[in-house]
Amino acid sequence: MSRQHTGTKRSSILKQRAPKTQRLIFWVQRAGVVGGVLAFVFWIGSWLFLSGAADRLGGWTRESVLEMSAGAGFSVRNVLVEGREYTDSEALKAIVNVQKGDPLFAFNPKAAQEAVEKLSWVRSVHVERRLPDTVYLRLTERKPLALWQRKGKLSVIDEEGTVLTSYKLERFQDLIILVGEDAPVHAQALLEVLEVEPEIKEMVEAATFVSDRRWDLKLKTGVIVKLPEEELGLALRRLSFTHREEGLLKKDVRSIDLRDPNKITVRTHPGAVQEYKAGFNPAAGGDI
Repeated sequence: MSRQHTGTKRSSILKQRAPKTQRLIFWVQRAGVVGGVLAFVFWIGSWLFLSGAADRLGGWTRESVLEMSAGAGFSVRNVLVEGREYTDSEALKAIVNVQKGDPLFAFNPKAAQEAVEKLSWVRSVHVERRLPDTVYLRLTERKPLALWQRKGKLSVIDEEGTVLTSYKLERFQDLIILVGEDAPVHAQALLEVLEVEPEIKEMVEAATFVSDRRWDLKLKTGVIVKLPEEELGLALRRLSFTHREEGLLKKDVRSIDLRDPNKITVRTHPGAVQEYKAGFNPAAGGDI
């Protein structure tokens, strides 16, 4: 009885273990298959990467897609540029580097924007693709303020003192010429006060920044006007008033000194000195 019972119990336990063993074998086999697949994929990927085939395949796929898009009508037919006045068109064309018939989606607006913004005349630029066939650029250019003479060479600068160009300066010949190492930094303030006195501004040919402190103006007649360190606007108004009242700038003078707020000292060509009282009183508030 006991042996039969024991044998029956052992048989029962073996029957219970059999399914568990089979499941374990199944999962081991399955893990082996998955591992083999992963190893194969890893091997294929490594081969594609090391051999360069992946890059060639990716490049081929990209070119095929771009050709298909161009065939569907998405190719460059127009390059539209707005806001260009001073930026060299040939330099712009070389940077954008697109030809009619090129796939539109092959053009990279971000890369073009970064390259165009490196041009000296360009303050900022917006670049985009305009479906189905246009590359569009909208430029915001820097504005020419003056000509800066440095080491015998003239350059166009903007209001920030940025050098814009040293070539083809003929169209900028009416700009004031600045002289002095730090002249571009202080030019904006000078030109702002000259704008208020357009009659005087029209006569000015050049301005020299003296001792990093003040300006000397050279008029087109050759007259030198010495400005004070401060109150430039008031000094120029005094000069304008005296010129209108007495025709000062039409006289045969060599230099005019405005550094003293109470008088205008004029040196004539023969060497004589004449003093004019400061006839304009800003406190009176009257018309000049």
